[in-house]
Parts: sequence; structure tokens; C-alpha cells
Amino acid sequence: MSLLNRLQNKKSIGNEVKQVALNQTPISTAVPSPPPTPVVQIVEKRVPEQVAEQKVSKPKKRLNEKEDEFKKLVHKEILQEIELDENTDDLKHKIENIILELMKEDESYRKSIDRKKITNELVNELTGFGPINPLLLDDHVSEVMVNGPDQVYCERNGRLEKTNVVFRDNEHVMNVIERIVAPLGRRIDETSPMVDARLPDGSRVNAIIPPLALNGPTITIRKFAKDPFTIQDLIRFGTVTEEMSLFMEACVRARLNIFVSGGTGSGKTTTLNVLSSFIPDDERIVTIEDAAELQLRQDHVISLESRPANIEGSGAISIRDLVRNSLRMRPDRIVIGEVRGAEALDMLQAMNTGHDGSLATGHSNSPRDMISRLETMVLLGGIDLPVRAIRDQISGALDLIIQQSRLKDGTRRIVNVTEVQGLEGDVIVLQDVFVFKQTGVDENGKIIGKMVPTGVRPKFYERLESSGIFIPPHVFIEKGGI
Repeated sequence: MSLLNRLQNKKSIGNEVKQVALNQTPISTAVPSPPPTPVVQIVEKRVPEQVAEQKVSKPKKRLNEKEDEFKKLVHKEILQEIELDENTDDLKHKIENIILELMKEDESYRKSIDRKKITNELVNELTGFGPINPLLLDDHVSEVMVNGPDQVYCERNGRLEKTNVVFRDNEHVMNVIERIVAPLGRRIDETSPMVDARLPDGSRVNAIIPPLALNGPTITIRKFAKDPFTIQDLIRFGTVTEEMSLFMEACVRARLNIFVSGGTGSGKTTTLNVLSSFIPDDERIVTIEDAAELQLRQDHVISLESRPANIEGSGAISIRDLVRNSLRMRPDRIVIGEVRGAEALDMLQAMNTGHDGSLATGHSNSPRDMISRLETMVLLGGIDLPVRAIRDQISGALDLIIQQSRLKDGTRRIVNVTEVQGLEGDVIVLQDVFVFKQTGVDENGKIIGKMVPTGVRPKFYERLESSGIFIPPHVFIEKGGI
């Protein structure tokens, strides 16, 4: 029996069963009285219209159905031949052989099927994440957004663009989501229609499905570089300057508490990764995140990840629980991926009780806004503290706020490096050490500008010197300012 006949055997059996049922239909329906004449006449009048409609739409539909049918045949056969840990090249070779064999047996496939397209689609289905796999492998793509089966966008070189990628249907998108979340022990269904997850390379994934997502299952993937960015990469991108890099490295080594703030997609996690790279190798680091994204290269790193509630609604482990637990793990440094709730109070208390050198990120539009947000997040803990006491905790805990922004041209820049100087009356005093100065826009719409020092030496400069770290005075003076 040929390969095509063998694959279609089950389908033929199913058709025979249907035909038998159809042949028996007149016998069983002969007993009842015939339908009223008006109904028969209506059906007869509508039949030509239906045939005409089918003739108009048939050519396009037939091509898609032919391709889908062929793809299903190849998929069914390759599943029988695939082996565990199959090499991608070997898998591709097997798929191509099956395609050639099927085309020899049915010449109609040869005229209507794109061999290369079918091969690539099946390889992506079996070894990756379906139609979006090429986007995930593209180094120029930083984000992938699936808005239902028929609409996929990506961010390429800082610009949003619509792609020609499509899924078969909602079920196809759901299969990709399941493939992402299943290895992490997480689930997504109607009772839990939202999930945060990550890809094997650390890329962040958010998925939301109907009935909450009206356009169909929606996936948002924020990719991370295969090799974590270094400070030299940020200097090359124009995110920081040489002087800033010296200053930030000194602050991390001197065990200052640093908070990275910014909007969504502004590059906070990338900056946090770079700051973490300055931590000495002989220190014990505990990282705490919702979905593990940080890529620290030190040896002594313990990564903790929060856990959502199970199907019974119990078993949830929050960021706040992990912050409390980390204090019993003898950490030299605590690195929190994102502070967004009541864990802010526990973080501030840790920073104020001997856990110097901690790093964290949070959402805000400016350093001053970040202070206000921290006050709000502390109050979310349910402890009725006076505002003065909260501000006292914040001013005593934080030493430096690094503000990250995504500019109109899509570039991600550090726009403020701000010292938290302390509390004067009821106001927390902030002082910029470096600020971003825009000088214009080029013909391509790219913003021209650079980070410049304000000329103010931070109050914690003595702490740097006491730690044996010396920063040249010119770091705090703008070039050409003397």
C-alpha cells in the first residue's frame, strides 16, 4: 500500500460509513408523510443561488483546503517517524522525503503546494512555537504581539510593524500558548484566562484568552538578547556614557541601594542586568521575580520565582512572601525584578536593616513619581503608617534612582541619574547627578542628545571613598564646561 493510500485509509473508512448511512436514509424516511409542498418549492428556488455562491468562492477555498489537507497528511506521517531529541536538520530531511513521496503519488499536489513553505511550517510546529518561530529567531525583532489568529505584529529595530504571519484558527494559537506554559507548571483556561510565563531563553511572555480577550487568544513576547548586554553595549547604543558607567559601577561596588524606574518596555530589566554584572563574584545574590528574566553571570546566585494560585485558589506565593523568605537566606545582595505592591515595605525595611547593595525596578515616569508610587505601594500592605514615617523609610533606604525612558524614535535611554539626599521637613530631596540633554532630531526622526553631568557631586561621595573607590572629579563636570 502506498504512503498516500495508507494515510488516507482511515478517511476512506469514515466516508464509507457515511455513505452507508446515506443509503439507508430513504428507507427510514419513507414512512413519515412527505414535507409540505411550499417547503420543497423554497428549497428548489434557493439551490441555484447557493451553487452560484459556491462557484464564486470555490477556487480560493479549494487551494487553501488542498494545502491544509497536504500539511495534515505530512504531519501525521512525521509524527510516526520522529524520534526523541531529533536533530532539526534530520527532521527537515525526513519531512522533505515525505513531501516528495506524496507528490509522486498525487501529481495535483505538485502543482498547488509550496514544498519549502510546508517544510518550514512543520519544522516550526514540531521544534519551535509555530508560525511565530521565525520572528523569535530574528535578532532584529525585540517584541512579538499576537492579536488573535489573523493579526501578528512585531517590534523591529524599535518600530512596530504588521507581519504576514497568521495562525489557522484560535485553537492553533491556544496550542502555542499551552506549549509555552506547560513546561513551567502553569495553566491557562477559562477559570484562569491570564498567565505570565517565559521562554527557554528567558524571554518574557504574557498570554490572555477569551472571554477576556475579544480578538481571540493574545500573546505578547518580549525577547531578550541571547547574550546579556554589557555596559560596553549600552555605551555603544548611546544609553550611557563612559563617565556614567564609571559612576554606576562605583555605586554598585560601594553597596548603594539602587532603584531603576521607567515605563513599560523602557529597558529597566536590561539596565538591572548590567548593574548586577558589577556585583563581585564572592557575594551571595538572591533574585526575586514574577517570571525569571534576569541573566546574572556570577556563580553564587539563587533565583526565586513567585507562583500563582492553583485551580482550587490556594498555594499562591507572592513576591512579598519571597522577599521575607530571602532575608533568612543570608543574602549579600537582594535583587527584585519588579516592585509593584505591598512588597515595597518589606524591601525598604530590608534596605534599612543591613541589606545594603540591593537592586530593584519599578514603573514610573520620573524619579519623583517613583517616590510617590513607593509611598502608595507601602500603604497597599495594609499597615496604617503616617506619610512622614513612610517617607523617612524611603529616604533612608534608597541612595540612587536611575530613570529609564523609551523616546519617541523607539530608542531606550537613561534620562536621569538622581541621588536621594534625604528628608527635609516632609519632603524627600532629590538631586540629579546626570540628565539627558536633547539637542535635536535628525532627518530619519532619530533623537539626537546625550547624558551630561549636572556638575553636582553626590552627598554619598564620601561613602565611595571610604569603600576604597575613587571617581575622578571630571566625571561630574560636563565636557567643555570648564
